[in-house]
Amino acid sequence: MKRLSDWVSGRIFKMVHGRNLVYNTCWEDPRLDKEVLELAPEDNLLVITSAGCNALSYVLTGLNHVYAVDMNYRQNALLELKIAGIRNLDYETFFRMFGQGRLPHVREIYNEKLRDSLSDAARKYWDRRIKKFFGNRRRSFYFRGTSGTVARYVNMYADRIKRLRPLINELLAAETVEEQQEIWFNKIKVRLWSRLIRFIFNRDTTLSMLGVPKAQRMQIDKQYPGGIVKFIEDCLDAVLGTLSIRDNYFWRVYATGSYTPTCCPEYLERENFDKLKAGLVDRISVHTATVEGFLRTHDVKISRFVLLDHMDWLSHHLYDALVAEWDAILERAAEKTRILWRSGGLRTEYIDSVPVVRDGKNRMLGELLTMHPEKAAELHQKDRVHTYGSFYIADLTR
Repeated sequence: MKRLSDWVSGRIFKMVHGRNLVYNTCWEDPRLDKEVLELAPEDNLLVITSAGCNALSYVLTGLNHVYAVDMNYRQNALLELKIAGIRNLDYETFFRMFGQGRLPHVREIYNEKLRDSLSDAARKYWDRRIKKFFGNRRRSFYFRGTSGTVARYVNMYADRIKRLRPLINELLAAETVEEQQEIWFNKIKVRLWSRLIRFIFNRDTTLSMLGVPKAQRMQIDKQYPGGIVKFIEDCLDAVLGTLSIRDNYFWRVYATGSYTPTCCPEYLERENFDKLKAGLVDRISVHTATVEGFLRTHDVKISRFVLLDHMDWLSHHLYDALVAEWDAILERAAEKTRILWRSGGLRTEYIDSVPVVRDGKNRMLGELLTMHPEKAAELHQKDRVHTYGSFYIADLTR
C-alpha cells in the first residue's frame, strides 16, 4: 500500500507541476541570499526562476548577468511578463498589475504594450490567460495558480467560516512583535488552527499544490518532531509571533491578495522599478531547461548559484540527474563560486555522498564544498518566509 500511495502522490505532483503555474510569487527571502552572495559587477548568477521576483532582486545589485532557469515554461512566462511590464509600462500601471494583482483593461494593455515583447511560448500562454489572471476585479492574480488557489481557500475559510478578517487586518497593522503575539496566539490561532486545517495541510494533494513533493514531505516527517503538520504550525508561530510582520510581503500577499508600496518585493518599489527600467532588467535572460541542460548548452562561467530546494526531489526520484547536475555545475563554475540551496528537511543528508568528477578524478561532493553552517543557521532564523527546514551556504573548493 505504501508503494501505491507513493505512486499516487508522485502522479499528483507531476500533474500539478506539469500543467499549471505553481508559484505566482517567490517563496524564498532574497534579503538572506543577497547578504551572503556578496554580488559584484563581474558575477554571473544562475537561479531557478520560480515567479521571477528574486531574479529581479538580484539584478538590482548591478551584477553582470542573471540566468533564470526553470523546467516549467509557465514560470518563465511569468518572469517574461514582468520584464515586458518593466520595459513598457509606467510605474502606476505596473504596480496595479503586479502589486495589486488586478489591472482594468488588461487585455487592451497587454495587446498594445506587452505582447510583442514576449517569446512565442510566453505569448501563447498569456494570450489565453491574461484577462483571467489579471482582469478579474474580484479575484487577485495572487489567488491564481496552484499555490494561490490554496491561499484563496484558506482565506475563504478564515473569512466566511471563522469570521477572522478583522483580526487578520489588526495583525497586519500591528506596530510591534508583542502586539502580533497577542493577536496571533490569543485571538487568531486558537480559532484558525482547527482539526480541518490540520487535515488539509496533512494531504499530499494540498502540499503538491504548494510545490512540496512527497520526498520533501517524507524528509520533514522523518526529521521534524510531530511531522509536517507540526512543522507548518511552528512555521506560522515563528512568522506571526516572532518575526516582524511589517515588511513581510510574503505572507501579506497571501493574506490579502495584494502588496502595498511599503510592503512588497524590491522590484515593485518605485525607485527600483526605475533602475530596472533604465537598463538593469536587460541583464536577465530566461531559459526553459533543467539546470544541467542549461549548463551543458551555454558556455558561460557562473560564480553564483541559487538552487532553491529542487534537489530534495531529485535526490529521491532522479538521483542520476542530481549527479549529472553537479557535474555540470563543477564544469561551469567560475573562481570563488558560492552556491545556495534550501531544503524541506532539517538536513540534506544526500549532498556529501554525491559522486562527481573533478579534474578527471572521481570525488565525493562533500570533499569539494566548504560549508558555512553557523551563518546559514543564523540567517535561517531571520527568514521571513520560514517554510523551509534548512538553509545552506557553500563555497566551491578549487
